[in-house]
Amino acid sequence: MTATGAVLSRRHQMETLDPRSCHEAPAVLADVYLLKAQGDTWDGALALARELEAHGATVVNSASATELTLDRATMAEHALGEGLPFAATQAFPTLAAARERLDCPTVIKNRQAWRHDIVVRVDCFAKLDELPAGSMHEPVVVQPFIPNSGWDHKLWVVADQVFAALRPSILSATPRRAGRSLTEDALPGGWASLARRVGEIFGLEVYGVDIIDTGDGVPLIVDVNAFSGGMRSQPGGPEALAALALRSATSTSRAPGTPVSVIDETTRR
Repeated sequence: MTATGAVLSRRHQMETLDPRSCHEAPAVLADVYLLKAQGDTWDGALALARELEAHGATVVNSASATELTLDRATMAEHALGEGLPFAATQAFPTLAAARERLDCPTVIKNRQAWRHDIVVRVDCFAKLDELPAGSMHEPVVVQPFIPNSGWDHKLWVVADQVFAALRPSILSATPRRAGRSLTEDALPGGWASLARRVGEIFGLEVYGVDIIDTGDGVPLIVDVNAFSGGMRSQPGGPEALAALALRSATSTSRAPGTPVSVIDETTRR
């Protein structure tokens, strides 16, 4: 958001709405709102986005589309129901409940996608004892571990433009390996189109897709992130987001010149 804001602020006014203190739509709506938050501010951000939409505001991404990606069980159900090659996902009310039904090796993640304290590969039950004690009471999802190269393909989409990078998996035994950016042409055949299809199915305009290669270029989607911040390091990413914001703004019926706004608590830092 900081880099995109720098692009927009050259010719446009950009304001930040903090969902911790702003709960109602302003009297004068902005041309477009960019929905981005983190951590426990997501509930407030979604509520504010719905309030803005109810008053006729344009929100990117929409509250309903964003909400689909914040619960990993709902995300997986929606993706699989639409025929996407998404990892099989089981939900459990607590990690302790999942422990009794695990088939190792497996991957365990927080059910709430905005939490990042549990993303772990489990090869044996003893591994669970290494997690913080409070983790045993967290809602989780479980996905089978699929043997792969240890590299994740990170794809970010802004409107129809695809950015990509190869990054060491958080589950890799050597996570400190350096990643690298990829051009769309360097992706396995059909992967860019698959990433765009994710946006169509989830109703997202700005998002990230995590894909692993299960062999011979066969993709498996393991996560979808609304408004992923990873694209900020990709050449042209902030500019693409700024262009999308302006296109969305000019599609509204309000008079031009009102500010682009961001529903976000991170840009104040």
